[in-house]
Amino acid sequence: MQLSDLGENGLIRLLTSTWRGGRGVRVGVGDDCAVLESGRKGEWLLYKTDAVVESVHFTPTENSVLVGRKALARAISDIAAMGGEPWAALVTIGVPKNTSVARLRGIYRGLEKVARHYGVALVGGETTRARQLFLSVSLVGKTTHYEPVLRSTGRVGDLLFVTGRLGGTISGKHLRFEPRVKEGQWLARHGLARAMMDLSDGLGADLPRLAKASKVGFRLEWDAVPCNRGVSVEEALQGGEDYELLFAVSPRDAKRLLRRWPFPLALTCIGALTKTRKDLHGGGGFDHFRQR
Repeated sequence: MQLSDLGENGLIRLLTSTWRGGRGVRVGVGDDCAVLESGRKGEWLLYKTDAVVESVHFTPTENSVLVGRKALARAISDIAAMGGEPWAALVTIGVPKNTSVARLRGIYRGLEKVARHYGVALVGGETTRARQLFLSVSLVGKTTHYEPVLRSTGRVGDLLFVTGRLGGTISGKHLRFEPRVKEGQWLARHGLARAMMDLSDGLGADLPRLAKASKVGFRLEWDAVPCNRGVSVEEALQGGEDYELLFAVSPRDAKRLLRRWPFPLALTCIGALTKTRKDLHGGGGFDHFRQR
């Protein structure tokens, strides 16, 4: 058996099947972040790690500032998906020894720029030689006075919403996206998102993950999926790297959500959680180990 037979989800299950939670661990493997007790009443700590690799997540000729920006913004998006506040980050970089200093400076300018914008402290990391340039970011966030929103708490009948528009990764959106931090915090603070995650691997991969975590099925209204100009629904489902929020809302809260939503960002209802479980034929999203 090879990794291409397992796929990303199968690999994660294989590697983590014997892992057990420890003291103070509320959520381990299987959500956007791990959730741990902080020791303070009403506060939870969110832990996330993410990596970007040259020729996988960005090309060798990509703008170095945007590469650094993307590396940290991806992790921030996972904190946003739980309604959290990003707090402090460690950054590891691996580089070939012939990498130009100017390129490295550009990458770190990108990291610093997005860190300032979202109030993240860069507090350390590691450097190492590598055959290909990569960055790995470990980020800590928190929620205070409200619960983090999990993937696993959706219920049958909940309506499914997405923020923004989907698709367009190939046009460079994957380098310039904005993590939906304020939107995620607002949803969590007001108790309107019953379950939530960010769309990193495409709606076709991530919607089934949310439904499976919540032990329910789903119905997707294909005609309702909001796509960027020139992007088909099929492309939006399969593309990945949207970094919009996908969340489930109780039907009784849907009108209140739409009435009170304070952001210019579009909200679209794209379906519902159901009893019946099924696959999205033709729209499986991105998988690192099954792409050809």
